[in-house]
Amino acid sequence: MLAAERKYRIVDYVKQHRVATIAELALAFNVHDATIRRDLEEIEQKGLLKRTHGGVTFDQWTQDEPSFNERAVQQLDQKMRIGKMAASLIQDGEHVIIDSGTTTLHIAKHLVHRSNITVVTNDMNIAMELREASGVKVIMTGGELYPSSYMFNGMFTDHVLKSLHVQKAFLGTPVIHPKHGLMHPEAQLVPTKQGMIAAAERIIVVADESKIGNLSLHTVAPISGVHTLITSEGAPDKAINQFRDSGVEVMLA
Repeated sequence: MLAAERKYRIVDYVKQHRVATIAELALAFNVHDATIRRDLEEIEQKGLLKRTHGGVTFDQWTQDEPSFNERAVQQLDQKMRIGKMAASLIQDGEHVIIDSGTTTLHIAKHLVHRSNITVVTNDMNIAMELREASGVKVIMTGGELYPSSYMFNGMFTDHVLKSLHVQKAFLGTPVIHPKHGLMHPEAQLVPTKQGMIAAAERIIVVADESKIGNLSLHTVAPISGVHTLITSEGAPDKAINQFRDSGVEVMLA
């Protein structure tokens, strides 16, 4: 088994069992304890699991969201693949909302050479990415700027969203749970995401595997409000099956 595949399976194993010891993982994957320790160190750096004395645990609760610059380098390969797949769902002539985020930014990167598309966004980075895309019309929502995330949010943002109607909305999220739906640790960011959902005919959530199955304080939308989830191939099989059982189309990048 390749090291990359083993790490994916370790994450899946711990998410299903919630906690595991190094000895247990070494036996399960038929490798030395030292190999598991190295794997866990790399996995923890990616924010997928949390090491404990002698083992590892899956911390299901997301209490806050790091700054944009911190998040931008986490699970980068996954975000690039997810962004490319999401962009392929946008048809010429469509009006879409692209939510602020490090994964959604990679959607914009794949729209630069497209034509006859209107993008509504509350993200400065996304607008800058598309500034020279002659075939893409960009509408900024405006609002209060959050410097650490390059995002606009608040009353003015929500007011603009209420006046719009688009075919698709692409939402980023720190948390998506197969039972509890879209959740977020910061209450002030919830209304804008709900406004995006209300403005769109189809809701597409883009989230790497580290976001899958977590919980947080505030509910953004029930899982029934999500039409499509685009995530990475390393996402836990159990959660993926639960999403599909709930009627969510799941695409693996």
